Amino acid sequence: MVSVQVNNRTVNTSYAEKLIQQGVNPFMAKLWAARGVSDIAETQTSWQQLIAPSLLSQVTNGAKILADAIQSGKRLLIVADYDCDGATACAVGILGLRMMGANVDFVVPNRFETGYGLSPAVINVIMERVDPKPDILITVDNGIASVDGVAEAKKYGMEVLITDHHLPGDILPDALAIINPNQKGCTFPSKNLAGVGVIYYTLIALRSELRSRGHFQTISEPRLDSLADLVALGTVADVVKLDANNRILVTQGLNKIRSGQMQYGIRALFDVASTNPYQANSMDLGFKIGPRINAAGRLADMSIGIRCLISQDYDEALSLAKELDQWNQARRNIEQDMSEQALEEIESDSFTLKHSICIFNADWHQGVVGIVASRLKEKFWKPTLAFAPGDEGEIRGSGRSVPDVHLRDALDLVSKRHPNLIHKFGGHAMAAGLTIAEQDFTEFIQAFDKAVVDISGKTTFYPLIETDGSLDVAYATAETAVGLSQFVWGAGFPPPLFRDVFSVRNQRLLKEKHLKLQVERDGMIFDAIWFNHTESVDNTVELVYEFVPNYWNGNVYTQLMVRHAM
Repeated sequence: MVSVQVNNRTVNTSYAEKLIQQGVNPFMAKLWAARGVSDIAETQTSWQQLIAPSLLSQVTNGAKILADAIQSGKRLLIVADYDCDGATACAVGILGLRMMGANVDFVVPNRFETGYGLSPAVINVIMERVDPKPDILITVDNGIASVDGVAEAKKYGMEVLITDHHLPGDILPDALAIINPNQKGCTFPSKNLAGVGVIYYTLIALRSELRSRGHFQTISEPRLDSLADLVALGTVADVVKLDANNRILVTQGLNKIRSGQMQYGIRALFDVASTNPYQANSMDLGFKIGPRINAAGRLADMSIGIRCLISQDYDEALSLAKELDQWNQARRNIEQDMSEQALEEIESDSFTLKHSICIFNADWHQGVVGIVASRLKEKFWKPTLAFAPGDEGEIRGSGRSVPDVHLRDALDLVSKRHPNLIHKFGGHAMAAGLTIAEQDFTEFIQAFDKAVVDISGKTTFYPLIETDGSLDVAYATAETAVGLSQFVWGAGFPPPLFRDVFSVRNQRLLKEKHLKLQVERDGMIFDAIWFNHTESVDNTVELVYEFVPNYWNGNVYTQLMVRHAM
């Protein structure tokens, strides 16, 4: 059992006082101040508060290029990524461009055949399968590192417009325009846009450019807010920081979903997930809808997910959503088997658990190792890399890290110390991917373990749970629970966690795997549940929990969702 540190969040009292003066109730003022909100304006989520597209470098130029292409009837082809952000970005691009009269289609790389992004292999696929040949390729959620791919496209007379949010390398592709808030010199104040956010901003700028040209005198001007549900899904699923600007995008998207104004594909995905869209929240997008889209990219073909999202017919969308649901169930079954095999190996006498975990199995599925790495990281709280077979003689790994260890930097350190050990790698602080030779696995384990210690200066890592302290019983109401669930929480803006001491009146197992509790505090009785936890708790226990609504038979009750017990 990993030791857990539980601390209360630091509340900036001056922020809280200002928020209260601006009319925020003390309960929410404390929660927002603890998350760095200093002014009520940062919590306002109207479209008018959105950062202006003109601040996004090269977006004006990109809009002119696309406007010229549309008005001259050029053939556009979107090159997507194979995760949920890439799929929603592609859907937004397809639907938005078609609303403006564009001749546009899409292609999505197969992660097992052509690798990530606009690679030369993808250009070969386009030349073989797309007829007539596109005039302009538009990347979404990829492209910033596609130097060779863009060069290959130009050989065949295809230009490239890049929309991406990943960090650029030292050399940029020779594209018509690069729209990316994280490129050097970009003045866009929020660097946290997901790939779907970047293409959405590009469409807003394009609509403005076409409007100035009188383009909408012959066709109706599109309502781009009709795509907000897709923008919200991709933003949440990509786990980008939910800063004030991203919270606007997610809130507006959730408003569309809750009002029933969503794409047929989104509605179908909520239906197969047995989730009520009229009570949708950001957790539903991240844990119920997003994984079903991602499953296609992990096990099959992400074009299934994209076709579901852009479908203009509910029956077609539902059929595709059911297919995605089946792939997601298959993914869960594969993941469970792989995780059990991993635990069996880790707990064997031959496995030495050091400062990190590196594990390989010749029978594992390449598309699922990232989730296995995530599960192992959570259980052992160590930087973890899980590997599956790749191309001839190679193995491909996917990693997840803890806050103390920047995973990409650790891999970079290994590559500098052992220049031929890692064939290729990429990623960021908390997640990364790499390819090595299978015969070098043992050597890599030792090199990576040393890099983890050297990067962090630590040999032991402990998870930290930050709470918002005690929940005042005056706010322990259904109204509070519903209000909290409707607000946008997520990466960089975590949902409130409370900690209190309770008397346990009753506890039992639900479905043999969830602990169901009835607890009491200050004369109030609460229902509580601890998912995937089977061990009983003491009669008096301190719980760390979320305060959530529980909808049943048309009524709203409150429930404590337990995260930790002390």
